[in-house]
Amino acid sequence: MTQELLYDKRGEVGWITFNRPQARNALTFAMYEGTAEICRRVASTGEVKALVITGAGDKAFAAGTDIAQFKSFKDGEDGIAYERKMDVILDAIERCPLPTVAAVNGFCTGGGAAIAAVCDFRIATRSAQFGFPIARTLGNCLSMTNYARLVALVGPQRVKEMLLLAKLVDAPTALGIGLVSELLADTAALHARADELATTLAGHAPITMQVTKEALRRLQAKMGEENIDDLIRHTYGSADFREGMDAFLGKRTPKWTGR
Repeated sequence: MTQELLYDKRGEVGWITFNRPQARNALTFAMYEGTAEICRRVASTGEVKALVITGAGDKAFAAGTDIAQFKSFKDGEDGIAYERKMDVILDAIERCPLPTVAAVNGFCTGGGAAIAAVCDFRIATRSAQFGFPIARTLGNCLSMTNYARLVALVGPQRVKEMLLLAKLVDAPTALGIGLVSELLADTAALHARADELATTLAGHAPITMQVTKEALRRLQAKMGEENIDDLIRHTYGSADFREGMDAFLGKRTPKWTGR
């Protein structure tokens, strides 16, 4: 466990905190893998009965993958390996038999939004913003499993708005479309409500919750069975992806060519 990913137990609730507030809690591979490992461990140890995932500070839950993680990418095969890695990590969180609550404060984008999407409940502050603005930033794509999750959550038209328009969804809209279930005034209220909700869940019948979670996961998984490796390879192997990454790191607007 690094200081960039914190874990502590508060009664019967485990708290996972992304702890890079100076970088809007942008996620490194170590942070992703650490989160998945915690979810796997608590499933077998019984040390807690529910999990809360949140971000340090009040600016962000997690603003996606740290772009520095992409600097070593050379071609489309690296993109496929990355999406495979992400699918394994998100699958571990989603398959956790314990109920999970994403307490979203501020920006929740890219990989951060993908993590929130696999949690059982999402509650947020009124300043929260959700989305995958990759059409105007990196020029990459999602895995088929992630597309399927988003469609199951908010429907295809909302997914197109988020992905094609690179449009961030504000907190009131997120509540209206069912992306979050509650809005709280500030981070203190958010954490208090997350603890209350997780504590309630911790007192419910574990087998009922486990079976319900797994049944719904299997139902949703059927939507993501189509293989899109060709599309991922094309995206991550493109000149546009390289341009998007260089532009992001150089803090300039990318010049897309469609190649």
